Amino acid sequence: MKIAITGATGFVGSRLVERLQEQGDEIVVLTRTAAHGHQVFPAQGFPLVEIVPYTPLQSGPWQAVLEGCDGVVNLAGAPISERWTDSHKRQIIDSRQVGTQKLVEALAQASHRPRVWVNASAIGYYGTSETASFDETSQPIEDDFLSRVCQAWEAAAQAVTAYGPRLVILRLGIVLGRGGAVAKMLPPFRLFAGGPIGSGRQWFSWIHREDLVSLILRALKDGQMEGIYNATAPNPVRMADFCKTLGQVLNRPSWLPVPDFVLETMLGDGAQVVLKGQQVLPQRTAATGFTYQYNQVKEALIEVIQD
Repeated sequence: MKIAITGATGFVGSRLVERLQEQGDEIVVLTRTAAHGHQVFPAQGFPLVEIVPYTPLQSGPWQAVLEGCDGVVNLAGAPISERWTDSHKRQIIDSRQVGTQKLVEALAQASHRPRVWVNASAIGYYGTSETASFDETSQPIEDDFLSRVCQAWEAAAQAVTAYGPRLVILRLGIVLGRGGAVAKMLPPFRLFAGGPIGSGRQWFSWIHREDLVSLILRALKDGQMEGIYNATAPNPVRMADFCKTLGQVLNRPSWLPVPDFVLETMLGDGAQVVLKGQQVLPQRTAATGFTYQYNQVKEALIEVIQD
């Protein structure tokens, strides 16, 4: 297949590109600066990667790149883990909603259109709760900022169905890997100052990066997958249990509570993603027969920390 990817230079996208190349697929990397794309994917190591600079919020010649592609993976979005000033909140939503709309505009212009479109969303769609659980049929229970962002993002992606592609929307949980949110949570634990974050009762719905990439690959190739799927592991945990397990894997104590302000210093307003949380179950994902490499958070953290 020939796959166009936005967000390809990021934490998830870069691993997706590696695994697509291992399979012999061609990859078109859409990036705001060609220099950055070539830095992440040097030609010598990535012969199947084509770097295409684009303006994600503006129409332009770049939109011709979808012509002849077999699939699209749309992962692009401004980072959540920063201070949510009014301008950054606008970037968070525009990078997802407008960015997706411009991709759909490119799709409409193509004569040989992609057959499949995989679009990221997030479990923030459901709002937060310490008591409720959510699956792919659940509706949002509160109208908070992240929920509005996800709803707008998914609505923009739904427009692709008018042009023929099979659409798969993956609602991502917190991705565990060497980088991402876990890397920012490690310093207190490494300094023997880690412990429960926030109340400790909030749910932590997670997925290992390798499993997420495998799910994206499955969505690209499996013609039976269509619609909404939760990209989370089947065993979410309470934050207190996650922190206890992280301490065990690091061989560090995990009794000293981490104050909210410490996490907010590291993650900005995006800290509410882990200070609140939700219990999300991947029922439709499991029904496809998808096999997780990392079902339990301890085995996932061992791979992340000790590899």
